Amino acid sequence: MTFSKTTEQDSHYNHLETRSIKDVLTTINTEDKKVPIAVEKAMPQIEALVAQIVTKLQNGGRLFYIGAGTSGRLGILDASECPPTFGVPQEMVIGLIAGGDTAIRNAVEFAEDDRQQGWKDLQVHQISDADVVVGIAASGTTPYVIAALEACQKAYITTACITCNQGSPLAHAAQYPIEVVVGPEVLTGSSRMKAGTAQKLVLNMITTTTMIQLGRVKGNKMVDMQLSNHKLVGRAINMLRDQLQISEADAKALLEKHKNVRNALNNYADGNTKN
Repeated sequence: MTFSKTTEQDSHYNHLETRSIKDVLTTINTEDKKVPIAVEKAMPQIEALVAQIVTKLQNGGRLFYIGAGTSGRLGILDASECPPTFGVPQEMVIGLIAGGDTAIRNAVEFAEDDRQQGWKDLQVHQISDADVVVGIAASGTTPYVIAALEACQKAYITTACITCNQGSPLAHAAQYPIEVVVGPEVLTGSSRMKAGTAQKLVLNMITTTTMIQLGRVKGNKMVDMQLSNHKLVGRAINMLRDQLQISEADAKALLEKHKNVRNALNNYADGNTKN
C-alpha cells in the first residue's frame, strides 16, 4: 500500500541557513498557525474517540497511549499529567514508548521497528477488551505501533490512532483514526514540530474532555487535583475562598482537614446544611 507522506515532503522554505534569526522564527510561527486549523478539521474523529474512551473508563477500563520517539514521549507526558491534574489513579491513563523508559530521554536505535514489542509492552499491563489503545505516530508508518494495534484488534480491544498523514497504515489498523494533516515541516521531515504540536493539542483535548465527562471538574476548576506543591496548595485555597466566600485562614483550615478541594467543598456544604 502506498500513500502520500506529507510529513516527509520537502519544506516550502529553502536556504534556511542564510536567513536571519527573525526570519526563521517568523517562518516557524507562520507554519505553526496552520496547526489548530488542521485539528479543527479532525474534530468529528476526535469526538467519536472521546465518546468511546468515556464509556470504557466509566466501566472500569483504561486508556493506553503507545508510540515511538516524540510521539511516544507526548503520550507519556499527557498520561503522567492526569493523576496530579484530575486526581485519578496512575493506572487509569498509561503511556508506553518504544524502547521503554530509557527512550523517554534518549533515542533507542531501531526500537520503533520492532513489530512484536508493542503488544508485549501492553501485555505487561494485562490489557483487555475493557481498555482503549491509542497509537500515536506522525508518519502513520511506525511498525511498533501498527503491529500493537493489529494485535489489539485480534483481541477485540478498541483501537484508535493520532497521525498526521491521510490514509496511513496506522489509520487502517485503528477503529477510530484521527488524521491531522499539517503539511510539510519548515525543517523537512522534522515531525517534532507541527506534527508534534498537533498531537499535543489532540491529546490535551482527549484527556481534558474525558475527565470533565467523568466528573473530575467542577465548574471550570480542578477540584480533584493532587496538592503536591505550594503553588497547588495556594490555588486550592483560592478556590475555596472564591467558592465559599470564606477567609484565607478558614480555607486553609478546611483544606488541612479534608486534604482535597472537592472533599472540602462537599463537607462544608454538608456542615452548613446540618446547621
